Amino acid sequence: MKILVTGCAGFIGSHVSEKLLQLGYEVIGIDNINSYYDPMQKLKNLEILNKYENFYFSKEDIVTTNIINDTKPDRICHLAAMAGVRYSIEHPEEYVKVNIGGFINLLEQAVKNNISNFVYASSSSVYGLNEKIPFSETDEIVSCNSPYAASKRSMEVFANTYNQLYNLPLIGLRFFTVYGPRGRPDMAPYKFLKAVLNGDEFKKYGDGSSMRDYTYISDIVDGIISSIINNKSISCEVINLGNSTPVSLNEFIKTCEDVTNRKANYKQIEEQLGDVPVTYANISKAKELLDYDPKVNLKDGLTNTYNWLVSNIDDNYSNI
Repeated sequence: MKILVTGCAGFIGSHVSEKLLQLGYEVIGIDNINSYYDPMQKLKNLEILNKYENFYFSKEDIVTTNIINDTKPDRICHLAAMAGVRYSIEHPEEYVKVNIGGFINLLEQAVKNNISNFVYASSSSVYGLNEKIPFSETDEIVSCNSPYAASKRSMEVFANTYNQLYNLPLIGLRFFTVYGPRGRPDMAPYKFLKAVLNGDEFKKYGDGSSMRDYTYISDIVDGIISSIINNKSISCEVINLGNSTPVSLNEFIKTCEDVTNRKANYKQIEEQLGDVPVTYANISKAKELLDYDPKVNLKDGLTNTYNWLVSNIDDNYSNI
């Protein structure tokens, strides 16, 4: 089976591609290697994937690519996106262009080429300021709190439309704060562990009571692979992929200290525009449809991430 993975050089994309390759699938990967964070990290990820004979890479942008028409994949795993809540507030037009426009480009080609299954990344951020917890897929979405969240919610609406018009199978996965080795340097798990490791000061937003449903990368990959295989013939759904165990920021920092055996040095500042007070996934739907079963707790996951950071400290990443 030939599977197209967009964003293959990124954090989640590289892990998904690697797992698919290990399972024996042919993977066509595309990524534009943009500079939202240090491209060197993405190039290091590509080095891992290029070791596999069944991996083919093309440096392309999802907004303009014609790769589905050209390569005729069997299935699509669409993970490429402009990421970041705070950056989206400063550059909203980029999120419309890439996240929505790029998605429509891929959808149009998928329809023309009779793609048998199309999995795409949504986000827990679509729940926004919803107060009911845990977040369930049936909850009304009325309070997206950033252009990033709005772009991901728009993708879900377009997915539903394309399924309705063309019967294209589409599975949207709402990821909850994914972390682990090769993680994005703009996210708290990477930033905090790196700062504690180096003895640097980092910023703590708010009083530490905000909560996140941190989900380890291997658990997310399991859910994505199950979605791609789609044994239960899902036609069009959005599904939460989280750990269903929210942790406060204060507890998260304490766990970082425990893992590194060092004291955190931080400056407390005000909450940031676009942030939400809590994310908490109801994963009963994922369990039912994807046999999803997250296994990695926060301390073990942060330990793995810390060990990766330490082992890569001399790899010439400008952000490590």
